[in-house]
Amino acid sequence: MMPASTADLTGSGAALAALVVFVIAYALVIAEEFIQLRKSKPVVVAAGLIWMLVALAARGRGGIDIAAALERNLGEYAELLLFLLAAMTYVNVLDERNVFAWLRSRMVAAGYSLRAVFWLTGLLAFCLSPVLDNLTTALVLGAVVLAVGSGAPRFLVPACINLVVAANAGGTFSPFGDITTLMVWQEGVVKFQQFFALFLPALVNWLLPALCLQFAVPKAQPQPERERTHVKQGGGVIIALFALTIGGTVVLHQGLHLPTFLGMMSGLGLLMLYAYLIRRSEQPFDLFAHMRRVEWDTLLFFYGVMLCLGGLAALGYLTLLSQHSYAAFGPSATNIGVGLASAIIDNIPIMFAVLTMHPQMSHGQWLLVTLTAGVGGSLLSVGSAAGVALMGQARGVYTFMAHLKWAWAVALGYAASIWLHLLVNAALF
Repeated sequence: MMPASTADLTGSGAALAALVVFVIAYALVIAEEFIQLRKSKPVVVAAGLIWMLVALAARGRGGIDIAAALERNLGEYAELLLFLLAAMTYVNVLDERNVFAWLRSRMVAAGYSLRAVFWLTGLLAFCLSPVLDNLTTALVLGAVVLAVGSGAPRFLVPACINLVVAANAGGTFSPFGDITTLMVWQEGVVKFQQFFALFLPALVNWLLPALCLQFAVPKAQPQPERERTHVKQGGGVIIALFALTIGGTVVLHQGLHLPTFLGMMSGLGLLMLYAYLIRRSEQPFDLFAHMRRVEWDTLLFFYGVMLCLGGLAALGYLTLLSQHSYAAFGPSATNIGVGLASAIIDNIPIMFAVLTMHPQMSHGQWLLVTLTAGVGGSLLSVGSAAGVALMGQARGVYTFMAHLKWAWAVALGYAASIWLHLLVNAALF
């Protein structure tokens, strides 16, 4: 996320009003469970208001190109939108082809209890997110959890929290696991193989909350299947296409430095072509109906948040915060604070502010801020893309308040992961 300028506009009345607008909008997001107002609505309105206030604050200031800054923000959102549109469409089609229902039936047939499913899905999330990224991992395994836990709300909440924590933790020790790790890698402050130094801290970050959460998971068996579930025609091919899409996206980005949305949309094109073959023998199948079923509330929420924060960055708030924090509190305390802040404000602009400031830090400190920015979002359900996506999938069950009740367990994992990083990677500081 590029800043609009290096000018500090934070002291103007319009800038203060923009900050108030953002706080009010985010308070409404947090209160979604109680007021039944979809989380996308307040932030979409706030995004427009904030950029109007940015224009007012910058009026008369030379060298500030508001239109260019807004276009950069919109371009970043467009990349995220296209990436998620492809991923969510694949998940919806796999769901319609009974892939997740079949996986559920296999788990039930294998005799797994709900607690065993809790651990299995958490482990898969931790192992898959370094490759698939934390958001796609949460979407795929969230569908499995919802299928297995149908009729068992006491299972769904801890299982969803477990997925969020595991996906975010697993995404920290790989450049492809999260957008923030990708930013750090592209900036060159941490090399590809150096991310693996965070494996043990990330593992502890997931395991400790999971050990606490498991006691809230019933030991009961999932509801038995009334009839045997079969994967519909083409389900296996679509799984292979999804794997090819993910692998191709990684290769294109790693080898040719192409943006990730291009690989995902190319994979969506392959799915569209294959859907044509399915439709020739199965008339009711309509791929565009599944595209309409994507979580537009979630996608528009990201639009609102990204543009709101882009506006605040253009006003100078994020740069001001970054400049004063490292000098006043030192790198360790500030980097830990970055993780706490990322639970409330998206970690992407926060990490960009840190990279823009480029404070003089040891390699261990750069790994510390990579770790905290990646796992700090697990403290609240709205603190990470994985959490927001699961709130959309399990609407009414996995909510902000449901997650908040277990924030203490997630905080234990957060603290333990930092302590372990400081211990095992002490030579890097």
